[in-house]
Amino acid sequence: MTAALLIVDVQAGLFCHPPLPRKAAETIEQINALIGKARITGAPVIFIQHESGPEDGLARGSPGWALHPDLARLPHDRVVAKTACDGFCETALKEALDQLQVSALVVAGYATEFCLDTTLRRAASEGYSVTVAADAHTTKDRPVLKAADIVAHNNWLWANFISPLPLRVLPVQDIVF
Repeated sequence: MTAALLIVDVQAGLFCHPPLPRKAAETIEQINALIGKARITGAPVIFIQHESGPEDGLARGSPGWALHPDLARLPHDRVVAKTACDGFCETALKEALDQLQVSALVVAGYATEFCLDTTLRRAASEGYSVTVAADAHTTKDRPVLKAADIVAHNNWLWANFISPLPLRVLPVQDIVF
């Protein structure tokens, strides 16, 4: 089984301006720990980068659109552009995963309840075995829920998700590529 690491929407405009995501710095550290684990085994590292209009600071080429400067990104890492919550929707992600012969994904990143959730559910529907890094995803407080509650709820939900292939939720220290 070939695994890849997907890092969803960890961008300057989402992490570097108030209000900051919950445990922003710790999340970046945990993502970098995952990147290190992936690199040791030769697992591909794929960054998914959201782009939209100038109204939300994520227009292509803008400072906010850039991947977070503290990520341990290398020039050969793939970057997949997206315009919807789903990292597979009208993107080159499936093609890249097929080309790399990936059958399992480790997922981390930003917008737990939006882009991370939608992408990992789609991955499960596409037939990938999915592992969510329980302590390497985050979001911001929302009008109806605090970020900590959103993260805890989604970790529970994903751990109980019914899918033909495993959908696991593990802390970074327990993830093996």
